[in-house]
Amino acid sequence: MASDRALLLLSAPAYAPPMRAFLSALLLSACVLSTVFGARISCAAAGVPAPSEPRMVQPESLEQGFIIVVTDAPGVASSEYPIILASNHNGWNPADQKMKLTRRSDGKWQIDLPKPALDSRMAFKFARGSWERVEVSADFKDIDNRQLPLVDAAALKPGEKPIIELSVPAWRDQRPWETVQFGVNPYRKITVAAGTIRRLETTGGGAVTARDVLVWLPPGYDDPANAARTYPVLYLHDGQNVFEKLPGVPGEWRADETAAQLIEQGRIEPLIIVAIPHAGAARASEYLPVAAVDGVTPRADAYADYVVNEVMPRVARSLRTRTGPENTAIGGASFGAVVSLHTALRHPGVFGKLLLESMPVLARDRLVLRHFQAPGPAFPPRIVIGMGGREAGPDADARINAAYADSASDLRALCIARGVREDNVLLVVDPAAVHNEDAWAKRLPGALQFLFGRR
Repeated sequence: MASDRALLLLSAPAYAPPMRAFLSALLLSACVLSTVFGARISCAAAGVPAPSEPRMVQPESLEQGFIIVVTDAPGVASSEYPIILASNHNGWNPADQKMKLTRRSDGKWQIDLPKPALDSRMAFKFARGSWERVEVSADFKDIDNRQLPLVDAAALKPGEKPIIELSVPAWRDQRPWETVQFGVNPYRKITVAAGTIRRLETTGGGAVTARDVLVWLPPGYDDPANAARTYPVLYLHDGQNVFEKLPGVPGEWRADETAAQLIEQGRIEPLIIVAIPHAGAARASEYLPVAAVDGVTPRADAYADYVVNEVMPRVARSLRTRTGPENTAIGGASFGAVVSLHTALRHPGVFGKLLLESMPVLARDRLVLRHFQAPGPAFPPRIVIGMGGREAGPDADARINAAYADSASDLRALCIARGVREDNVLLVVDPAAVHNEDAWAKRLPGALQFLFGRR
């Protein structure tokens, strides 16, 4: 064939170097054309690297890690308030000094990251030390969590780290209409759809000494006709996101709207919901019973003791709660689900119902799941397990998303193996759902009916 003859001519020793250079250039041009028109010319045989097919992968999957470069368009980041990457891989800590970006000589900010220890795709936002200084859109609106774009692994040299360039158009503390930062006043009014919110001061926990829990009381709680009535209780973690949407968070659980509607419809009995706020930068530490995240000291034992020995007695002293495990539930999402199950097992017989949403168990060879597989007490007798079909992200590797869904089935099997009847474990996997508050809010009506439905 013509290409074979060209290679034969190129390899012949009779041609002088200029002629060889000419033929080499000619063949190189033919090689390039071959990628367009499909001609069968062997580029490798001519000493020309064959064009490689793109191989798009998640940066988090690269053994060599990756580099993120950020342009601070407003130019307000400083040494006092540097840019920090807050993500699901560091407990959403906006002040994590290990995730601080360094300012370069060209004014951009950079961080060199190793391959993450967690297997999930990174969801993140940039902040400057707190959620009051989180990134927003150019028109100062809250934005969804970021995800890293896919990179072409075939274009990288061995060991080469891809450089991912991003830009922050504005920061929340630049909003012209906010003269007082949201969240500065911990006693701000929280508007709910129905019912009332009360605050109860508590002390203790794995990392903080004092915090107010938010308690939702159902409509009619204060009516004289109900003065002798008692109510079952649901304890939820990440309490900041249960009744309202905070800056930097995609959504809220909408627990007040959902519970009030189901009560009005007669689908569930009236209940009290206690929302326990997380500890901010120490959230992952308080919620994890094992070292599933690098640099995070597990303090879930102390947090579980705080819930049972401090929060629950405080609630019981102040409100008309119905006692017994059959009237007491605990739940949460992500690490909040982990600490819910851990608290129930550390204090057996206290909680009769569990709500476990998007519980992450894949990291470090399923370390969290193996922790709960260890011999121990029976699980609470009624459990809801929720998971999204796109937990790692809508563009994540399908195998990772499938692994999350499979892990929910494994968790259900573990519940049954530990004494829970099959019909008392509700598993809900929403194929389109991702890992955020909107997904958990969508599944909350079914969970509440399963746990507190009138039977």
